[in-house]
Amino acid sequence: MAGVYDIKNLKQKIRPDEEHKYNSPWNIAADFNVDMSFSVQDIAEMLAEYRQDYRFEMNVQDIAQLIYDYISGYPFLVSRICKILDEQILGKEGFGIRQKVWNRQGVTEAVKEMLRESNTLFDDLVKKLSDFPELKNMLYRILFEGRRYAFYSYDRSASVGKMFGFVKEEESSLLVANRIFEMMLYNLFISEEMVGDANYTASLQVSNQFVKNGRLDMELVLQKFVEHFTDVYREYNEAFLEENGRRFFLLYLKPIINGVGNYYVEARTRDMRRTDVVVDYRGEQYVIEMKIWHGDEYNRRGEE
Repeated sequence: MAGVYDIKNLKQKIRPDEEHKYNSPWNIAADFNVDMSFSVQDIAEMLAEYRQDYRFEMNVQDIAQLIYDYISGYPFLVSRICKILDEQILGKEGFGIRQKVWNRQGVTEAVKEMLRESNTLFDDLVKKLSDFPELKNMLYRILFEGRRYAFYSYDRSASVGKMFGFVKEEESSLLVANRIFEMMLYNLFISEEMVGDANYTASLQVSNQFVKNGRLDMELVLQKFVEHFTDVYREYNEAFLEENGRRFFLLYLKPIINGVGNYYVEARTRDMRRTDVVVDYRGEQYVIEMKIWHGDEYNRRGEE
């Protein structure tokens, strides 16, 4: 339990609801400041041992970096993604030998499998969001609205999120702890909104036209989304569109790639503005820049 629970939080759970109180001044919790996460080099060393055991070609450093990019060193996720690669991806069509598994396409496939499963970590995350609705609301605003929260130790939602490892503090702002959590939370929040949503329903009705010869026609997806979006939301103001545009697009995209592809949102760019949606579909990646249209000249400057 090191680094996860302070004794006062355990006591909140053990005692009856009417007795939920912090521990007394005489029970002083010891600080635990050991970094439990894996670095890229830690992951690379494990992969090098695995490669040595099975004697096959693998670019250890590149795969270690790719895994780290998804999980930011979260120990359970490091082990889980490697276990899926070794036990579930190996032997699937296109992944007949280890050398074809331990590459970018194999890792992408493992991420897809992980996000489809129910595991102890994801189950616990969902339960914590139910137990702490203010944390759920904060994560929703970070992901869909690009809200910035400064960490303050007495902010309940921020402290709970950090205690459980769901958020991290970086450059004085709170971010979702890793890309896997972001993808999992996007799927969770969107699944809660899908039923009856106009965007989801619209794409569900025409979803079969977007895949041709096994490839996703992303240009057609964008064209059809813009037509639908303009038709439904033309009367709304810019502030509404800026705040909700990404959520509407992901709701439109979900039934098109569901079960075959994944997406994630670039957490930030250098100026801390959230911009890109990255879509993985059958080994190909598409990068979608989400901007409000202000005309050709504005668009040209943005492209530059």
